[in-house]
Amino acid sequence: MDRRAARRHPVVVGTLRYGTCSWSEKSWVGPFYPPGTKPADYLRHYATQFDTVETDSTYYASPPADRVRHWAEDTPPGFVISSKLPRDCFLGGDAREMDPALVLHAPAFEAALARHAQKMQLLGEKRGPTVVQCPWFQPGYFRDLHDFLGRLDPFLQAAAGLAPLAVEVRNRDFLHEELLAVLRRHCAALTLVEIRGMPHPADVAERLDVRTAAFFYARLIGDRTAIERKTKTLDRIVVDKSESLGRWAHLLQVQAASADGFVYANNHFAGFGPATAKELRRLVEGAA
Repeated sequence: MDRRAARRHPVVVGTLRYGTCSWSEKSWVGPFYPPGTKPADYLRHYATQFDTVETDSTYYASPPADRVRHWAEDTPPGFVISSKLPRDCFLGGDAREMDPALVLHAPAFEAALARHAQKMQLLGEKRGPTVVQCPWFQPGYFRDLHDFLGRLDPFLQAAAGLAPLAVEVRNRDFLHEELLAVLRRHCAALTLVEIRGMPHPADVAERLDVRTAAFFYARLIGDRTAIERKTKTLDRIVVDKSESLGRWAHLLQVQAASADGFVYANNHFAGFGPATAKELRRLVEGAA
């Protein structure tokens, strides 16, 4: 391969894991799960197709210990389960904004973090990164990026027991070197996310060094409203995202040249998460 080709297709040396955001979509029965598959058997079959999954449901509440044990029992050795941090640990229980009364290191705050960490440890070697998913904050909620980082910085210190951590922001003006410096200090990954209202991660990577931890974390979320205008049955691709996937493939090749990575596709990216994850895997592995 000549030098120009090498630049186009960096050598992948890290381990790339591909999966989806959750596995519980009932409309996957037929196109992904065998006909007649019961919800209790979804994860067991899912693990025959992918080697990792992200638990979207943990964002709303930390799961019961028995459920976490079942996740570990239903998946084979080497499988990795990433989880979203429950919103009450960081957001004060609201999906849209933080509770101003939530004081860092207050007993309730520390207890919520400790409970989730204890439950996720039940996964043993299957425990993957914990994602701190920040919502879009309306103008004025934080005075500026520095004000937001004043909340994030001590939180990441308090959440060290849930490492490795990945942080996702949904305010485009937060994508600044100041944020990356805080993440590096705590060895937390900047989540590379494609979602409505945010720049494509490939564009972000052109102006910033997005590597902030020993691993990288990617989420293909998309535009929920646009997808649901086309379908409410998430069992097939309904939007052509080939151009974006091509950009993702190159970005992942570059990142995987020096680190391991976790990549998760959401149904609302193109209409059918498993197909998106498999196509992206094909593009990256084919180029490599």
